[in-house]
Amino acid sequence: MNIELIKGDITRVEADAVVNAANSSLLGGGGVDGAIHRAGGGAILEECKAIRNRQGKCRTGEAVVTTGGNLPAKYVIHTVGPVWDNDAKKSSELLANCYKNSLKLAESLGVKTIAFPNISTGVYRFPKELAGKIAVEEVKNFTSDMIEKVIFVCFDDENEEIYKTLLE
Repeated sequence: MNIELIKGDITRVEADAVVNAANSSLLGGGGVDGAIHRAGGGAILEECKAIRNRQGKCRTGEAVVTTGGNLPAKYVIHTVGPVWDNDAKKSSELLANCYKNSLKLAESLGVKTIAFPNISTGVYRFPKELAGKIAVEEVKNFTSDMIEKVIFVCFDDENEEIYKTLLE
């Protein structure tokens, strides 16, 4: 699997799937979640509502899929990252599950390229260095015959520098 790093807007990335750092309601919110819902249009929200009607909220560390709507991606994989609560062990396991479950779901969909944001590092206050380490580790440890490229999309300079160092 090739790993690529870019700084930019995940809603403009050309990939088979983009990952959304969603909240458990799946109804959109701030940060990456709000941006994906705004850029992707109403089809994403409608599918999120259908998922909620079927299974209830999305639990932390789990992942579900919708259409990409108006995004350049075919799919949006919504995963709920943990809110940092100073329990590093529990929070780290939950964040690792976000990456594992998103990758497994992508593979089941036949995705060749997938783009990840910096999950939980915004309003959920997960320490950026630790979050980056977990993200890179989970992607590197995931073996797939299907997924050819993973793109880490950093929105800010700080995350970009952290990922550059981790990927050297």
